[in-house]
Amino acid sequence: MNINIEGIELNYIIEGSGETVLILHGWGASIASVRPIVNILSGTHRVIALDLPGFGSSGTPKEVFGSFHYADILKIFIDRLGIEKLSLIGHSFGGKLSIILSARHPDLIDKLVLIDSAGLIPRRTIRYHLKVRMFKLMKLLWRLVFFWQEDPVRMERLYKKFGSDDYQNAQGIMRKILVRVVNENLKPILKDIKAPTLLIWGDKDEATPLYQAKIMEREIKDSGLVIFEGAGHFSYVDEYNRFSLVLKAFFKEDKSRKDGTDSGGI
Repeated sequence: MNINIEGIELNYIIEGSGETVLILHGWGASIASVRPIVNILSGTHRVIALDLPGFGSSGTPKEVFGSFHYADILKIFIDRLGIEKLSLIGHSFGGKLSIILSARHPDLIDKLVLIDSAGLIPRRTIRYHLKVRMFKLMKLLWRLVFFWQEDPVRMERLYKKFGSDDYQNAQGIMRKILVRVVNENLKPILKDIKAPTLLIWGDKDEATPLYQAKIMEREIKDSGLVIFEGAGHFSYVDEYNRFSLVLKAFFKEDKSRKDGTDSGGI
């Protein structure tokens, strides 16, 4: 299915019936990457997943905007579908957008699941700062040599040498958007999240290290952290069976609480 928001065609799917759950994928991914999560909940819930702008089969943004603009587009999407209450599950960049939506629209969100979520600016190592300075120096030198005109081939070699995997894989305007979103710090708004929140993390996650999960657990009032030992940034794939059990228990627990029964916990 498709819907046009701000001139961007968004591709999305809806499966199952019941209470609504919106699943948001990470940077550089698509609906396909969160299909395993859709499969877990579609038997008991109305599950929606979409390709975020610039990814999968959705259109590309026409301007450079940040995570908060992404979240605004998602709010329009939710309103267009006539949804008054839903739960959010977000992985990585999708988790970052879920944080913004939950903090800005607390009455809209029933439950929140953050999986190896982005949202905090990582601690920068000396090696990182040296790499950034070297990149800027090389870029300046090449501009001087070529009379301030960037040579696309040489610049691409620079990006491949110094840029992150996400930066190398991004093209055109998405590179500029990436630079913007990775420098946004959501720590100040974590306290505004009111929904019961489940944090799921791999202890070997290098993209969004475990210490970030512990900060989120501390800042989000009604939250709990589940750590999968040996799992990386895609912890829900690395430990799919355990993830499935934890996720089902989290949603069952909430339903039982609403029905006035005891779920027995996770």
